[in-house]
Amino acid sequence: MPQRALRTCRTSELEIAYEVTGPTDGRPLVLVHGWPDDVRCWDKVIERLGGANFQVYRPYLRGSGPTRFLRGATMRSGAIAALMLDLAQFLDVLDLTRVVVGGYDWGARAAYGVAALFSQRVVGVVAAAAGYATAIPARQMPYELARAYWYEWYVNTAHGEKAYREDRKRLCQYLWESWSPPWPNRDAEFEATTASLDNADWPEVSIHAYRQRWHDAKGAPEHEEIERHLAEPPVISVPTIMLQGADDRDNLPLTSEHKERYFSGGYERRLLPGIGHFVPREAPQAFADAILEVSR
Repeated sequence: MPQRALRTCRTSELEIAYEVTGPTDGRPLVLVHGWPDDVRCWDKVIERLGGANFQVYRPYLRGSGPTRFLRGATMRSGAIAALMLDLAQFLDVLDLTRVVVGGYDWGARAAYGVAALFSQRVVGVVAAAAGYATAIPARQMPYELARAYWYEWYVNTAHGEKAYREDRKRLCQYLWESWSPPWPNRDAEFEATTASLDNADWPEVSIHAYRQRWHDAKGAPEHEEIERHLAEPPVISVPTIMLQGADDRDNLPLTSEHKERYFSGGYERRLLPGIGHFVPREAPQAFADAILEVSR
């Protein structure tokens, strides 16, 4: 693994901590992790990119690791609009253009939003473990999927809220174990991410993400315009490859089916047999191959 440097940059709401590796004249590649996870999920992907000429940026999401809010009064929003705004401003502050963006889970949702609304900065997207435009009304949702989303409903109970605040390590370890088939060194990889769960804003951001998703909480007023734009949802005009674990027990494969109509710049969904939710960790070669394809 090449030497990595931890840096920070300031957006309107955050001091984002990020790691950067690779040659300074390399093509910019921004990799955005999922939940509950951190930037270590990309280690094996970067190894498999080998000699590809990328300068790789790995930001920590809001509420994760060393990333911090600038002001105590800022809503600890976990809404997709907030994640997308963080990524868009990250690219803007660092003046990154012609970027390949890779993301999974929450990171995929941020990548879709930036590709849709700020396509002038993006040349390609690789997304995993979260399809585009997946807002299924509860009354239309298959009960199989509702069962998979139990942890999203759980935050609306007193016991669930307490678990997110006081028992987050045990909760997240259970999610890791239940969302995917076992992969080599899974337990050690989980332990290596637990420090990122200790961020003081992790509970608030996480709880708000799922309460807001199901309309049990409002988003931040300053994000309302972005929310309106994303609600359409807008068409994505850059080449996109979506990697779906066939054994993903969280965002079930049905959630990423039949999305072609939302893409005008080329789109392919790849179903990965034997792979669960943590695609960069479980199938790093497939992720690296997709990055090379969309960057051509």
